[in-house]
Amino acid sequence: MSRDGAGAASTAWSPVYSTVRTDSATVRVAVAGEGPPLLLLTGIGANIEMWEPAARHLTRRRLVMLDVPGTGGSPALRVGLRMRGYAHLVTQVLDALGLDRVDVLGYSWGGALAQQLAHQAPERVRALVLAATTPGVGGQPPWPWVLALMSSPARYYSRTYLRLTAPLVFGTGPRAAADSLHGRARLHRPPSIVGYTQQLHAISGWSSRWWLRQLDHPTLVIGARRDPLARPRNADILAAALPHARLEMVDGGHLFLLEDPQQSCALVEDFLCDQDAGASVEPVGAQSGR
Repeated sequence: MSRDGAGAASTAWSPVYSTVRTDSATVRVAVAGEGPPLLLLTGIGANIEMWEPAARHLTRRRLVMLDVPGTGGSPALRVGLRMRGYAHLVTQVLDALGLDRVDVLGYSWGGALAQQLAHQAPERVRALVLAATTPGVGGQPPWPWVLALMSSPARYYSRTYLRLTAPLVFGTGPRAAADSLHGRARLHRPPSIVGYTQQLHAISGWSSRWWLRQLDHPTLVIGARRDPLARPRNADILAAALPHARLEMVDGGHLFLLEDPQQSCALVEDFLCDQDAGASVEPVGAQSGR
């Protein structure tokens, strides 16, 4: 089994970067590959380059990635947003790229954003993949010491700190977190303190429990059995509440999609290929009649 994006089955990593300017933000965007568009929304503080291990295994998709304001190459917002505001920002990016409807893979904090996007702009989302994420308030929270460690972006600035905290926060080994392809990308482009704080503010008190049952998108929920941050019970809660959900559990920690991309991306590809097959037999006009 290949690890961290290595292996003959992987595709080349050659994203094309651009900048999208909206009414409230300047957003760094990258697009890679060919096929149906798949929007990747990542964890708190994370940057586009951290997607590389997974991107090398999502070979059948046109991957659309962005640096949330205050991360990677996107300046922080002048005025912070809540999750609803971030979802509106994502729709503006999709508009600028000419993408009317996309599949969405939301990872960790990005999984909350993916839920919010599907809730307030359901016509823009064909299918959802929710990985290592939670419904927010009403889900199973992390242990208090995990929350305390997550309140700081120090793991993006110090390799030593990342190695020390990775087992507690991510349920992974120190070297797998810090000395890997995604670990190097994490440390190379840390988020700004302002941007990280804005993301924390956005998700504080947020919950999807009130409206999860209204989401009629086909959804793949992937949880990890050794995830201290998005504890396994959250995957059960999401899958039970979503009307058209498929649940998969993997043996790994919070970073499973980056540390074992071959296995987890195969689940994603199989699920999305099922959606492709279903769409190919829909009657004319069915896709626009949501």
